[in-house]
Amino acid sequence: MATAREIRRRIRSVTSIGQVTRAMQAVAASRMRRAQERAMASRPYAERAWEILTYLASERAGAREVLHPLLEQRELKTAGMILITPDRGLCGGLPTNIIREALQFMARQPAPVKIIAVGRKGHDFMMRHGADIGAEFASIPDQPPLTEITPIARLAIDDFLNGTFDQLHLAYARFMNTMVQRPVVRQLLPIEPAVAERDGYAVEYIIEPDPSAVLGEVLEGFTVLQIYQAILDAQASEHSARMVAMRAATENAEGLAQDLTLTYNRVRQEAITRELLDIAGGAEALTRARAVAR
Repeated sequence: MATAREIRRRIRSVTSIGQVTRAMQAVAASRMRRAQERAMASRPYAERAWEILTYLASERAGAREVLHPLLEQRELKTAGMILITPDRGLCGGLPTNIIREALQFMARQPAPVKIIAVGRKGHDFMMRHGADIGAEFASIPDQPPLTEITPIARLAIDDFLNGTFDQLHLAYARFMNTMVQRPVVRQLLPIEPAVAERDGYAVEYIIEPDPSAVLGEVLEGFTVLQIYQAILDAQASEHSARMVAMRAATENAEGLAQDLTLTYNRVRQEAITRELLDIAGGAEALTRARAVAR
């Protein structure tokens, strides 16, 4: 059994760790609230924009001429994937869950997958895994303006247009609530036409002057918006997962400190009891020695 001094040292160490995780929990909670507000505020607009894009694509689905290159369905020779993961750890199993979903997607593809990594966790794993990484973006700020995301979207769109890959997918954690972040992989390009039976769209839009003119104006902008929304969702998921993980770590540290304190008290009590027995035994032996001397 460990000595009282060793247990006391462990208690101090665990208590210090608990103080650090409590501070990290407070920081993550503050960032989480702001990230959640941004993600939820922009989500209705992003979803409606995507609905309009797929509706416009469905309007021209039967046309012989492709009105915009981002709608062109090509033979799949190479797929592209924007993999959005955190830069740092200490957020539970979130990075692992996203990467696992991405790996399962890659395993199902009949063609090689080229990755645009947003975040160091995904980039580092894919480098070790031997994946084809075309670009890496890291250190995305917590409140990213659209200008911070535009280079990522511009690279992905240009690679699709010039034929570097024939499909583009987004892999990220969709924010559901503080406790649930769902890893998803969804196709971004080419934009698939909406199907009423599948997508449940009941609204019919009146397009003026015509779908062709509208597509040319908004298609790329709305595509950039989808990537921007995915990054906002990923940040909200990251801060939520980190806050939950740090809260669990703090509670575990407090529980361990209590258990160690009980152990320390028991060891200390045993040591005091042994010392008292030694004193009592010494006094008894001294009394007997004096009696024999008389």
